[in-house]
Amino acid sequence: MADSMTQSAQISSSQELADGQNSVAAKDSKMSDSFLSSSPVSLIQSPEVKDLVHWRDPKKSGVVFGLSLLTLLSLAAFSVISVVSYLLLALLCVTISFRIYKAVVQAVQKSDDGHPFKALMEKDVSVPPETFRKHVDASLTHINRLLKQLRKLFLVEDLIDSLKLAVVMWLLTYVGAVFNGITILILADILLFAVPPFYEKNKTQIDHYMEIARTQVNTTMAKLQEKLPGAIKRTKAE
Repeated sequence: MADSMTQSAQISSSQELADGQNSVAAKDSKMSDSFLSSSPVSLIQSPEVKDLVHWRDPKKSGVVFGLSLLTLLSLAAFSVISVVSYLLLALLCVTISFRIYKAVVQAVQKSDDGHPFKALMEKDVSVPPETFRKHVDASLTHINRLLKQLRKLFLVEDLIDSLKLAVVMWLLTYVGAVFNGITILILADILLFAVPPFYEKNKTQIDHYMEIARTQVNTTMAKLQEKLPGAIKRTKAE
């Protein structure tokens, strides 16, 4: 009788433990999905951005690419304060000139069309509290995820991942010796608008070689894990 009660208690506790693990896993999966849905990757994959980088509308993509590249080149040649000041000064020159031009036209034609920017001035430019809170929550999710990932990497929870980070940081020291931050941003801007059309035209061949490279990397990492000491492998498995 006592044995049956003990067995039933053990079964009940194991079921509760399994249910708890399942609920935690479901919660983690839900948090991961929400993070991915609000991550910068989802912004890059949005239809508007994809249309821009794939040059669906060449005129719009050309304007965005030209302005972004011009801004980055200006930042490479001048200070941030100078670039911002010149941009705002140019904008003011355009708006003031247009305002004077419309005033002269109205005076000559003796019309009363009102302020030329009246439609824009009547638009609501305030940020709704819901939108602000939404972006703050999304940013907080990114920060928490980043802090947890950094803790895992720098405290060597997974030796392989920490070694990968060390290799990347070591390679970045050579990149930093050749390029500065603005130069990297300029290259990234050019690649952002150049790579998607090229990939779209050569998708089959690129995917084939990428799969070969991925297989080689996975094979190398598997061989490296097999050569790890037993204690490290047990910690990784746990």
